[in-house]
Amino acid sequence: WNWVVSLSARIAMSFQNQGVAGHMRIESEFSRVPLFSPLTLGGLTIRNRIVVSPMCQYSALEGRANDWHQIHLGQLALSGAGMLMIEATAVEPIGRITPGCLGLYDDGCENELGRVITSIRRHSPTAIAIQLAHAGRKGSSRAPWDGGQLLPPAEGGWQPIGPSARPHLEIEPPAHEMTADDIERVIAAFAQATRRCLQLGIDAIELHAAHGYLLHQFLSPLANPRRDEYGGSLENRMRFPLRVIAAVRAAWPAGRPLGVRLSATDWVDDGWDLEQSIRFAQAAVAAGADWIDVSSGGVSPKQKIALGPGYQVPFAQAIREKVDAAVFAVGLITEPEQANDIITRRQADAVMLARALLYDPRWPWHAAAKLGASVAAPRQYWRSQPREYPDLFDGLTFGQR
Repeated sequence: WNWVVSLSARIAMSFQNQGVAGHMRIESEFSRVPLFSPLTLGGLTIRNRIVVSPMCQYSALEGRANDWHQIHLGQLALSGAGMLMIEATAVEPIGRITPGCLGLYDDGCENELGRVITSIRRHSPTAIAIQLAHAGRKGSSRAPWDGGQLLPPAEGGWQPIGPSARPHLEIEPPAHEMTADDIERVIAAFAQATRRCLQLGIDAIELHAAHGYLLHQFLSPLANPRRDEYGGSLENRMRFPLRVIAAVRAAWPAGRPLGVRLSATDWVDDGWDLEQSIRFAQAAVAAGADWIDVSSGGVSPKQKIALGPGYQVPFAQAIREKVDAAVFAVGLITEPEQANDIITRRQADAVMLARALLYDPRWPWHAAAKLGASVAAPRQYWRSQPREYPDLFDGLTFGQR
């Protein structure tokens, strides 16, 4: 934590040293309110720099979306955010975190998710992204409201897989150590899910290489003691995630953006850290990633995270300085001024909100009103524009007899 505080202080000092001229230079490249300026990712331009973070709902049936996802994603699609990201979606059944997690591994999954997306498209201009994922050794969990612990096969679960037999918790049974055939199967599953995304008309894909799930498990020495070409050195530990990125990029048209979420640190001594994250981010961009989404933690129950407003933003800033791609910041970003300042200071190119948007699904509206910007709103809601914010809704016209 002292390191994070020190980095934050150095970042702040660097901006102070730039003086007024530096600040004006930053402002001149944005709209009057940077948070509400457009952002181009590959061939996609989103209206503003607010992204709805992927949020697991644990409410699917056999990996298939249903009415809950229609309600949940529908209201967030009307929030005014620039991009909506569908929750972590498993590329094979044993890649789900819980039996209630979304999947995109068969026609049934594709068809039911397609119904939700088609409905959203009718009423919202928001770009739609999806986070493709594999839970690895953290799979076969109970839903959080049922305790969140390992669900044994006898009770409807399965044996999780991972880079080694090490389970997530020491008290759990061993995971299945992935063989060469398992690795090839999972890479092919990511590519096949990508082709399904294309058929669904999804605008962007993010690969989940964070929070202790399968791609992160291969990256972290805490979870990956392998002695073959997928373990040991940093280059070897990156090999499997980079092969997944390359396979997805090959199946995803060049103009469609691809992102990668990583954990910048494990928050555990001798684990994955910022220096390795920078190396991985650079390699991910070279493999075709258009953005890096910077989170942290999740691979070890021994993690010690020092929480605070924007506590992961310094990691995003450090990575942004070293990669030629957009960088997203996430983690306790709750206030409009805070989010706008992150963009203004070039600490990140976009901010991702999760819990704040669950609590307030109109957060982008309220942020635009507070910062003096405008935002897209459905015509059916135009009459709700407050009198004190006459320019809040884009394109508003209204009349009656």
